[in-house]
Amino acid sequence: MKHIGILVCLTVLSISHIQAEVLRIPISQQGASSLSMPAHGDKQAQVLQQFGEPRIRHQSVGQPPISRWDYPNFSVYFEYTTVINSVQIHQPRTPITP
Repeated sequence: MKHIGILVCLTVLSISHIQAEVLRIPISQQGASSLSMPAHGDKQAQVLQQFGEPRIRHQSVGQPPISRWDYPNFSVYFEYTTVINSVQIHQPRTPITP
C-alpha cells in the first residue's frame, strides 16, 4: 500500500514536469552600459552644467525631501540638492514580442 502512494506521487510529479513550459525573460539588457550619469554626491548645479536641463523635474516628497529629475536615458534622485542615486532607464536591446 505504501508503494502505491509513492508510485502515484512519482507519476504525478513526472507528468507535471513534462507539461512544464520554458519561459525566457531577458534580465538587465541595458543598451549602453557606458552611459555617463551623475555620481553620488554631485550637486544639482553640477548636474545641470554637465547634463543640461532635465525633461521633467518632479516635486520633492518626504522628509528629508527626495526629488527626481528625468533625462532621456536616466533618472537622478536628490536628497535636498545632493545626488543620492542615478538610474539608467531600461531599454531592451531587442524588442520583446508576446
